[in-house]
Amino acid sequence: MLKALRESFIYVFLAGIYIGLVALLMTYADKIFGKVDSIFSGFAFLTLFSLSALVVGGLLIGKPVMLYLDGKKKEATFKLIACGVWLFLFLLIALSVLWLK
Repeated sequence: MLKALRESFIYVFLAGIYIGLVALLMTYADKIFGKVDSIFSGFAFLTLFSLSALVVGGLLIGKPVMLYLDGKKKEATFKLIACGVWLFLFLLIALSVLWLK
């Protein structure tokens, strides 16, 4: 169980780094690319959204799905719940930082 908790923390931590990088990109997109009003800005946003779903989904759900398909349903469920709890704790930390500012 300790190994599963550690692995799920690592997956959520990596997802958090990715989410932070995407947030930085979205925050400074106007400064990086300038003001762009074209179909390509919408295309880029939706592509980034799809890529984010793939990356974060792969990090947080990939391993539990593989375990479930291998017949390790209890371990898969535990890892999925652990990822959800870690992600919720990361959210609470982010909201706390925002609230304190």
